[in-house]
Amino acid sequence: MAVRHNGSLTKKSGGSTRPYRKSRKYDLGTEFTSPEVGEEKVVTRETRGNTSKNTVKRAEEVNLSVDGEVKKAEIESVLENPANANYVRRSLLTKGTVIQTSEGKARVTSRPGQEGVVNAVLVEE
Repeated sequence: MAVRHNGSLTKKSGGSTRPYRKSRKYDLGTEFTSPEVGEEKVVTRETRGNTSKNTVKRAEEVNLSVDGEVKKAEIESVLENPANANYVRRSLLTKGTVIQTSEGKARVTSRPGQEGVVNAVLVEE
C-alpha cells in the first residue's frame, strides 16, 4: 500500500481542506523497514536524486562506542523500546532502543532503517 506524506485533510476548526493539486509521485513515502535482530542482511534502496540508501533488515552485531573507542559487539536481545512496546516482543531495532550486548546494556544512536548500520553507546546502570 502506498504511503503518502502530503499533509492533513482536516483544518484546525474540524472542516475539510480542499486539495490545491493532485498527488504527485514525490509525495509517496516508504513503509517502515522493521530492522530486527538476526542474521546480518542489508538491502540497498533507490532514492530520489539518483542516489541510494542502505537499509538494515536484520543485524546481529552493533558498533559500540566505549570511552572514545569503537568496537563490535554481539546483540543478545532487545530490552526496551520507547517508540513502541510491541517492538520489544518482535525484537525490532529503532533509534533509542535499549539492547543487551556482549559488553552490557547499550542504547542505539543510529537509525538502522535509514542509515544501514547499527551504532550504540553503553548505558550506565
